[in-house]
Amino acid sequence: MNMTDRAAALAIVAQRFAETREGADCLADFRRRYDGNPLVIDKWLTVEAMIPGEGALARIQRLMADPAFSLQNPNRARSLLGTFASANPTGFHRADGAAYAFFLETIMAIDAFNPQVAARLATALRSWKQLEPKRRKRLRANLARAAAKGGLSSDLADILQRIVA
Repeated sequence: MNMTDRAAALAIVAQRFAETREGADCLADFRRRYDGNPLVIDKWLTVEAMIPGEGALARIQRLMADPAFSLQNPNRARSLLGTFASANPTGFHRADGAAYAFFLETIMAIDAFNPQVAARLATALRSWKQLEPKRRKRLRANLARAAAKGGLSSDLADILQRIVA
């Protein structure tokens, strides 16, 4: 079996069985098998970021501590954080809004050293007006707080202002 087949199988396992021991073993095996291959590690992070459910935010935070992840690496940031925000609706749009606050705080941290990546990641929040009222209110409050923060790059400040408007 080649890497492409393994990655496709892993995506199915992750979506359906990530919370089982076998699913966790598959994810860990894929990570070990392709350690040192940056493009494949990006795929693994993408698969991990798409795992739905209540544990998604904790998983993202845990993965940010993985030695293969670096916030300074644009591909890693997009693979993990961009996928989480744009392709994991049940994990990202938690009722408590915790993922919104985490995501925006992380984007602002990225903004300090890579404004273009931070601004690009922020575009995942453009559709906030389409959320149900409770989540929409929480995300808008987080967006407004982030947009009002001083010291942002012109790239990120512009995107946030456009999104909030």
